[in-house]
Amino acid sequence: MDDHTGAPSHARVAVIGGGNGGLSIAGRLRRRGVTDVVVIEPQAEHCYKPLLSHVAGGTARASETVRRQADVTPRGVRWVQDAVAHVDPERRRLELGSGASLGYDHLVVAAGIRQDWDAVPGLAAAMLSPAGASNYLLDLAAKASPLLRDVRGGTVVFIQPPGPASCAGAGQKPMYQACAYWKRSGVLAGIRVVLLVPDATIFGIPEIDAELERKVAEYGIEVHTGARVEEIDAERRTVVFTTRTATAAPRAHSVTYDVLMAEPPQSAPPFLAESGLSGPDAEGFVDVDPRTLRHRRYDTVWALGDAAATTNSKSGGALRKQTAVLAANLLAVLEGRAPHAEYDGYGVCPFTVSRTSAVFAEFDDHGRLAPSIPFWRRSYRESRLAWIIDRHVFPHIYWHLILQGRA
Repeated sequence: MDDHTGAPSHARVAVIGGGNGGLSIAGRLRRRGVTDVVVIEPQAEHCYKPLLSHVAGGTARASETVRRQADVTPRGVRWVQDAVAHVDPERRRLELGSGASLGYDHLVVAAGIRQDWDAVPGLAAAMLSPAGASNYLLDLAAKASPLLRDVRGGTVVFIQPPGPASCAGAGQKPMYQACAYWKRSGVLAGIRVVLLVPDATIFGIPEIDAELERKVAEYGIEVHTGARVEEIDAERRTVVFTTRTATAAPRAHSVTYDVLMAEPPQSAPPFLAESGLSGPDAEGFVDVDPRTLRHRRYDTVWALGDAAATTNSKSGGALRKQTAVLAANLLAVLEGRAPHAEYDGYGVCPFTVSRTSAVFAEFDDHGRLAPSIPFWRRSYRESRLAWIIDRHVFPHIYWHLILQGRA
């Protein structure tokens, strides 16, 4: 599809965000006969973010993660290369960064989540230094691969921030891959690997915790739970953090690193709250009914993915079910019927725990296992099959089916 930089004056359905959720819902609606669908997305390139963990871990090339936005936008959907500055839900109007405005009959917010690299003093500077990297941005993931590969000793620190966060556990994935590489290379015993996680356990579901803790023990990883990073000194390569428990006062710690892998703190895009789309308990995200994905106050506003104040764990793996539910409900409303489909809170997070195996964590919004494949009830156990699905099958499905609204 050709690039479009000029916005039309009106859309039957306007979609904010051209990522996984935005293109998938646009594709579903277009395939179901909605002919006037407009996606507003400023980026010229589209990134398949789950693969960034493999890039950082050295099991995928950076070039595999990116395609032109024009090439992945579903046929028949109009792409406006611009950013949304403000939403006026009363007047059903979007104000764009270019100064243009766009009216809509219905609005779908798939704006994702904001990465707050400045939320921790020194974090941004650490990422710019030779010793800092991350699997949450493409350039930092590409930087991480040789950085981790060349470690032969010293201390490597991995940071996972408190929520809300998109695929919060994904910050651990390059760690396990790197440890497996160092073990195979015979240098792991001389490397101190430190993991800082904000919660009481490494993941939060007993079965998944057991699998990950087994790998932690295998690799000799030093885990600090209840950890919150207070400050990073990029020049001295020092991380200052506190640990908290329900029964003890906070304790201060400091660790000096040779390599730092950090997942940034995250928050809702500011324009959502500024536009009145959030609510008192929505933490700045779009205040939707978590089952129907329709706004609680504005009947013509919908949201999904990280931008929505749903009860599930924020992850790209939740979007397939969310887009199906939202498309069914929005189509019903367009046809004069009441929304009837309900999202069940499903989420999924494949954990690469070596360079050839993964743990396939599927769960609901109550923290219970929710395997989706009947013959694979123990998908949460480490397996080669889970790794193949995550590394090879999912990217193919993503590019060819999900973004086109076919899956």
